[in-house]
Amino acid sequence: MKLLISPAKKMDRDTDTLPWRDLPALLERTERLLEHLRGLPLPALKGLLACNDGLAELNFRRYREMDLRRDLTPALLAYEGIQYRYMAPQVFTTEQYEYVQAHLRILSGFYGLLRPFDGVVPYRLEMQARLKTGFCASLYDFWGPALAEELTRDGERVVLNLASEEYAKAVRPHLPSDVRWVSPVFGEPAGERVVEKGVHVKMARGEMVRFLAETGGETPEAALAFDRLGYRYDPERSGPDRPVFLKEHRKGEEREGWN
Repeated sequence: MKLLISPAKKMDRDTDTLPWRDLPALLERTERLLEHLRGLPLPALKGLLACNDGLAELNFRRYREMDLRRDLTPALLAYEGIQYRYMAPQVFTTEQYEYVQAHLRILSGFYGLLRPFDGVVPYRLEMQARLKTGFCASLYDFWGPALAEELTRDGERVVLNLASEEYAKAVRPHLPSDVRWVSPVFGEPAGERVVEKGVHVKMARGEMVRFLAETGGETPEAALAFDRLGYRYDPERSGPDRPVFLKEHRKGEEREGWN
């Protein structure tokens, strides 16, 4: 089973905690993107990244100075979003690091598909960025089937999707028909509906990666025992390959992540 997660916008460089092991598998494609990004004037880059002046200037400098083979950070430690904070990889055991190296894959608009110990540098490029060049109509077009091919290169035929739709749709349409795609839902009951709230979903996805790393889960069925952050598996609301985890709140309970 492969666990699939999104990257985070915020990144940091950490060359001290743990060494990186490999260069990203699709680095040649990344180099082509980098060449294009280096050629963009600052206003065009700001428009592409849809960010403020400070972030645009930071990434304008980054792309011009970027070395994809030196002073690298393991991808798992490079991202700093909510999902990664709840995963808390900095305090994994050796066995948990080996579990995620074998099972976890991180999607990226810039790098494509990353193993946890692939070496990366800080960048900003979301998969939905409106990148239109002479060699692609979008990043989805640029990566095409390459991400799905890399994900299943070792013969893997089960994917537990913990990525956002923005990133999941870069992979799902290209998977062979015999690949099982399982997408958990983390929500709260609202009558007959299940309501998903963005911050809570990110928290739960990170916690589920940690749960599976701690328990050594090898199948999607192993994830059904997930019981953290107040979530419980609800078989009645679940469907085939769509396990639903509901979070019940008691009256007066503080809602973690919203304060």
